Amino acid sequence: MLKNITPLDGRYHHKTQELQNYFSEYALIKTRVFIELQYLKALSSDPEIKELENFNNQELASINNIIKNFTEKDAAEIKEIEKTTNHDVKAVEYFLKNKLQNKITDQALEFIHLACTSEDINNLSYALMTKTGVTEVVLPAMHKIEKFIISVAREWKNIAMLSRTHGQTASPTTLGKEFWVFYERLNRQLQILEGQDYLGKLNGAVGNFNAHLVAYPNFNWPNFSRSFISSLGLKPNLATTQIEPHDYLAELAHNVMRINNILLDLCRDIWGYISLGYFSQQMKENEVGSSTMPHKINPIDFENAEGNLGLANSLFAHLANKLPISRWQRDLTDSTVQRNLGSAFAYSLIAYQSVLKGLNKLKVNEATITADLESRWEVLAEPIQTVMRKYGLKNPYEKLKAFTRGKAINQENIQALIQSLAIPEAEKNQLLQLTPSNYLGLAADLVK
Repeated sequence: MLKNITPLDGRYHHKTQELQNYFSEYALIKTRVFIELQYLKALSSDPEIKELENFNNQELASINNIIKNFTEKDAAEIKEIEKTTNHDVKAVEYFLKNKLQNKITDQALEFIHLACTSEDINNLSYALMTKTGVTEVVLPAMHKIEKFIISVAREWKNIAMLSRTHGQTASPTTLGKEFWVFYERLNRQLQILEGQDYLGKLNGAVGNFNAHLVAYPNFNWPNFSRSFISSLGLKPNLATTQIEPHDYLAELAHNVMRINNILLDLCRDIWGYISLGYFSQQMKENEVGSSTMPHKINPIDFENAEGNLGLANSLFAHLANKLPISRWQRDLTDSTVQRNLGSAFAYSLIAYQSVLKGLNKLKVNEATITADLESRWEVLAEPIQTVMRKYGLKNPYEKLKAFTRGKAINQENIQALIQSLAIPEAEKNQLLQLTPSNYLGLAADLVK
């Protein structure tokens, strides 16, 4: 493993193993075998395809056992055949004919891959692999982060905190409310991801059922195609060239990019809060933060996450931009690119694990947060000038601007200003009760 070129198969191998069942070469080959056999069985079960009789129980068992007992040795055998064919899908067809020799009739053997182009098999395989990989691995990892974020948003909703807009002091908020914003953003995108359609096509060399119709001119091939694709849990697309246009993969890539950007935004904010001392990180006894500075506990989980999210999004951006584009009825530029879907999800998965690890290390330093906030009385300039506006006092914004900018503002001089205002005593008393820590608006209430 030390000689692997990519860290996905080296340093981070243990973090991406779950994805091997969905995005590896082995997974692709196995899924192609599955699609070919499902197609063969579907043809057999249709009474209109008279030349291919229904498979009996023994024949069905032979067919089903190929996928049930499929191993890496079988995949290697297909790769060996590919050395001769120089065509990966044709190698699958020959493998299946060899496996089913003398187990189904010779005539039935010729119905393997009937009227199909390789992309009929490939597009369905990729769609099925991607849907299952996202559902079984990617979404659960995202939901763990989502669950953690809403949990701490509720736990920290009453911890008053100084806001910073443009990096400058701004109206106070609460720590929980700021995490709730990330929850809402993430939750919305996850709902879109959960509703993602995964499209597939099964309509021949250029999408017109040309050969199908010559062989069986009275057969309703579009209905058969719709039914078969739906049986795989995919959405049929009959408006294609030789390839399914991959627009849904672009939608998926852009959706995951948005999710990754939200998490990247979160990582940068937390990194900043750690720098301010708002959070400390629970340390592990034998871990080292710096090779020369013993005191350091670096926010490395959030930095690792940010880097891997960037790598993932670079890949997703190219996938989204490239895959929907093909010359005329097809070119092969999508094929080599599509093989990197797993890499994009793998870098994402590494990042999700780092985000969650980092979040679990955080410890709130409430005293530091409060001390920072309570030293910033200038934030009360906003409510004071707003009440002045309410009662028609002249140039309230400009007066508060002159009073606060570039000056040291404390409780004493801000309350002296309030006392000098020509406003009703009730309003004056309300303003005198304000502190940076209780000037929070509805921040805590907004955390649902």
